[in-house]
Amino acid sequence: MTPPEGGTAQSDAELISQAGASPECFAAVFDRHYRHIYAYAARRLGRDLAEDVASETFLVAFDRRAGYDVTRADARPWLYGIASNLIARQSTAESRRYRTLAQLGQGDRADAHDDAVVGRLDATAVRGRLAAALERLPQSVRDVLLLVAWAGLNQNEAAAALDIPPGTARSRLHRARQEMRQALGTDMEVHG
Repeated sequence: MTPPEGGTAQSDAELISQAGASPECFAAVFDRHYRHIYAYAARRLGRDLAEDVASETFLVAFDRRAGYDVTRADARPWLYGIASNLIARQSTAESRRYRTLAQLGQGDRADAHDDAVVGRLDATAVRGRLAAALERLPQSVRDVLLLVAWAGLNQNEAAAALDIPPGTARSRLHRARQEMRQALGTDMEVHG
């Protein structure tokens, strides 16, 4: 996106506000954030559903642009909130994905002579335990964890995205981290 004459890029809030009179302004918000929303949806649902969820996220956002809180310069939490709601509608697909990843992590370890192969097998086993733990989490707790861990939002942004109080986001994130630590075992630690 080319910055306006002042030399600084417009905030998402400015673009969304302008999109009321000039809908093409919303394209800049799409260009800025689509690949991140797509990547988040792909991690949660797989690539098959991610494009649909990401595209629908921006259709919903465009339809709701008049209600956007323009005091929030960054639209990421709002967009991730929309995406999380759309992903929640796909909870069966998300759970199936985590079950599959968990089963892949429980495979037999073949005689591996190469350290790189052993490392990949270890990573697969950890991924399987994490996927199983993610599947066990209630959707509301999983949403907070993945917005922080995969979307890169902080607790307050995750709370805003999900339209919940910051304290609720904090307690859900704490619960999710405990579950992840338990899934990994006491010798490993979850950061974030």
